[in-house]
Amino acid sequence: MKIFDKLSRKNTIEKLSLRELQGEEIRLRNRLERLKKDINQIEKKKKQLFQQGIGADKLKKKMLAQEIKRLDREEKIKLQNFTRIQNMYTLVNNLIIVKKYEKELRTAGIWNKLRNVEPEQLEQALIKVNLTGKEFDDMVSDLNRVFEMEVAEFEETEDETEKELMKAWSQVESGEASAEEVAEKLTRIEEGKENEEEEL
Repeated sequence: MKIFDKLSRKNTIEKLSLRELQGEEIRLRNRLERLKKDINQIEKKKKQLFQQGIGADKLKKKMLAQEIKRLDREEKIKLQNFTRIQNMYTLVNNLIIVKKYEKELRTAGIWNKLRNVEPEQLEQALIKVNLTGKEFDDMVSDLNRVFEMEVAEFEETEDETEKELMKAWSQVESGEASAEEVAEKLTRIEEGKENEEEEL
């Protein structure tokens, strides 16, 4: 990956072109879409196999269980890959935004900070922050916050949606609630957030 090779060298933010970043963004988005489809197909297949096991004899259930376990392993690998590519996509997306605002960032004195940060630190920082759809002033304060915060402190800030999803999965896995109940609850939470955003 040319872009990520460039990122591993010093002062690379200067050398990255907007065109190659946008090309990489499209490529990563396509890979994410393919992985999503693959993961959904695996989930569908697992559900079908589970249904086949209801009322089946013990041997059939054992065979189905082995196949479900194999699909679980395959899905886990695809999910790890999805997470890795999602991080790369976030990084590239944020780099595109930073490059678009290069002139303004130079004027605001942020560009030098970005240029002088170690490549690994820059990469990690731009994965953790979301600059999409932000006004310039908000973007500047986010970038400042990222470079001024202690790394450990920054890692503690967790996405609220992610917390809710982890809690929901835990409830289903422990038998506290059914998948349908949790899905309905999450849908209501998402709708509530959308309504709040619309009111703002």
